[in-house]
Amino acid sequence: MVRERTSFGWLLTILMLTVYFGFIGLIAFDKQLLATNFSGATSLDLFMGFGVIVFAFILTGIYVTRANSRFDRRSAEF
Repeated sequence: MVRERTSFGWLLTILMLTVYFGFIGLIAFDKQLLATNFSGATSLDLFMGFGVIVFAFILTGIYVTRANSRFDRRSAEF
């Protein structure tokens, strides 16, 4: 169970780091793409930054759901 929980945690960590560093890479290497305006003062970077935050909340929800359903049940069996 420890190995399963650890590997699942690492998977979520790798996903989050990929999204985060992908966003940072876009900031560093493709500023013109992020400067694309949508409605006057709002640009793509605002939406992508918000997307990174929402992605982190989604990953947290996935982990909590799995921990409450699978890991807690297996812990109670021992």
